[in-house]
Amino acid sequence: MKLLLLQRNFLFVTAGFFLIFTIALMVFPGEGLAAAKDGLKIFWEIVLPSLLPFFILTEILLGLGVVHFFGVILEPLMRPLFNVPGAGAFALSMGLAAGYPMDAVITGKFRRMGLCSRIEGERLLAFTNTADPLFMFGAVAVGMFGRPELGAIIALAHYLSAFSIGFLFRFYGRKKEGRSEKKEEIGGNAGAGLLRRAVKRMRQARKEDNRPVGQLLGDAVKESVNSLFMIGGFITLFSVLCRMLEVTGVVRLLQPVAGGLLKVFGLEPALASSLLKGFFEIDLGVMAGARAAAPLNDRLVVAGVIIAWSGLSVHSQVMSVIHGTDIRIFPYLAARAGHAFLAGLYTFLLNCLRKAAAGGSLPVTGSLSPGFLYRWYLSTTGFLVLLGLLSFWSILLYLGGRYRLVRKGKRGREIGANPLANG
Repeated sequence: MKLLLLQRNFLFVTAGFFLIFTIALMVFPGEGLAAAKDGLKIFWEIVLPSLLPFFILTEILLGLGVVHFFGVILEPLMRPLFNVPGAGAFALSMGLAAGYPMDAVITGKFRRMGLCSRIEGERLLAFTNTADPLFMFGAVAVGMFGRPELGAIIALAHYLSAFSIGFLFRFYGRKKEGRSEKKEEIGGNAGAGLLRRAVKRMRQARKEDNRPVGQLLGDAVKESVNSLFMIGGFITLFSVLCRMLEVTGVVRLLQPVAGGLLKVFGLEPALASSLLKGFFEIDLGVMAGARAAAPLNDRLVVAGVIIAWSGLSVHSQVMSVIHGTDIRIFPYLAARAGHAFLAGLYTFLLNCLRKAAAGGSLPVTGSLSPGFLYRWYLSTTGFLVLLGLLSFWSILLYLGGRYRLVRKGKRGREIGANPLANG
């Protein structure tokens, strides 16, 4: 009964909110049009070139069984560290290279294909939802702050906090653990070679898909374009929403609350507006924080928090791409809150180390607006390098484990053959 009442109240609040939003858009049509253009510009210049090649490649690699191949190769690395299937490294690599919400798209596909259980999918979504390096080094450090040397601090804090969340979430849901439906197939015979099992799994996956290459390419392009235009719609919607909250005075009313929260952590209350904007949309929030009249350290910390939280716009995109699976959104939101807190903390510590070591450096102004091919080249290179490194370490861990098992088996046989060895 209480749950039903809560759901009904939530429905009324949501309906009322969007009704007011619609009225505000009718009262301020010029502001809404300008905000929509800004959202479309972000989508066209940044999101589309960053994600389109990866969306298409993901569909093709899944259909060809390449993802299943890397799932076997990377299992010895991903399972001990994050308690997720080896295929999770593919989502991690794609997420690091292409940014939001690439990892959510892949995780949703993994769950639909049975490559992970619900708990494993929620773990995977908790720490692979990251910004791409080009955004942090180029758009934020150079374009917004005008200081390229800050890119390393922002990116390092972001990824360290994400991996910290991933390690913590390895303990999440252990009491109701359900391994992926295809775990036994991926695991295979422990005596077989890792590469041989990976090739066998790739062939099996390709046989199960069984689509001709022409159909696979057509489906990949069609599904990728549909997903991307949905994401573009969310970006435009939240760009307009943020602008309406500004012109109607809602942001101004909430600023004392956000300012009080910043004071608790010893940060400049002047950053309240950027924190509120970042709650809804990442680009607007980080831009406002970079331009605020506040100490550089405080602006950096707030930027790190906003990038890790990623905004309701990204969360809405995540909810849409995992729709149809049983992956729940609340563990993901809890992970984003934890990621934001740790990112702010790590940013503060890393910037203190930078100032202690170098005493700061002169501001450098400039902007970085790479074209489609340049952005695609950097993202693809980063993905391939990262996937290669992860595969290398995973194979080393596997060989090390096999070596220990062989040594242990030999020692056991020697002790069995020589009773005096037991003392």
